[in-house]
Amino acid sequence: MSSEHDQHEASMKLPSRMEMSRRQFLTYTLGGATAYMAAGAILPMVRFAVDPILQHKGEGTSVKVAEISKITNEPQEFTFELKQQDGWYLSNASLIAWIRKDEQGKIYALSPICKHLGCTVGWNSDKQYPDEYHCPCHGAHYNKEGKNLAVAPKPLDEYVVKEDQGWVYLGDIIPNTRVK
Repeated sequence: MSSEHDQHEASMKLPSRMEMSRRQFLTYTLGGATAYMAAGAILPMVRFAVDPILQHKGEGTSVKVAEISKITNEPQEFTFELKQQDGWYLSNASLIAWIRKDEQGKIYALSPICKHLGCTVGWNSDKQYPDEYHCPCHGAHYNKEGKNLAVAPKPLDEYVVKEDQGWVYLGDIIPNTRVK
C-alpha cells in the first residue's frame, strides 16, 4: 500500500519550475547592462558616419556672377561667393572665374586653379607669355581656352555656364571640354 501511495503522491506532484541561479542572474543582468551602454556609445558614432551619406543631395546650384553685357572676348576675372555645406558646417567660399566669349560668341568660364600644384593663375600676368594664363608658382601656362602649354599635366577646368535674363550663372566645376 505504501508503494501505491508513493506512486500516487509522485503523480500528484506539481512540475517544478526552473529556477535561475544567482550566477545566471548576474550574468544576464551585467550582460544586458553592458549591451545597453555599448549601444549608447556606438549608435551616435554610426549615425555620425552614415547621416551625411543618407542626406538628399540637391541638384547643383548656380550662382549669379556677371551681366552678359559685360563679357568680352578678352578673359576677365570675376569673384563670387558660394555657400558650401561640409557635413554639418555651412560656410561661404569666395571663388574666382575667368569668363570670356569665344569666337562664336558663346560664353565660357575657366577655373583659375593650376592643374600642376593648385596655385592661382592670372591672365596676361607674365610678359614672356602674352595673351596666356600664367601660374606664378612653377611657370605653367595655358592658352585662352585653358589648354596646357607647359608644366601642367592637364588643361584648366571649367565651370558649367548658364545664361538667364541677361546674367551669367556658374555651376559646378567640370573637366575642360573645350580642348582636346
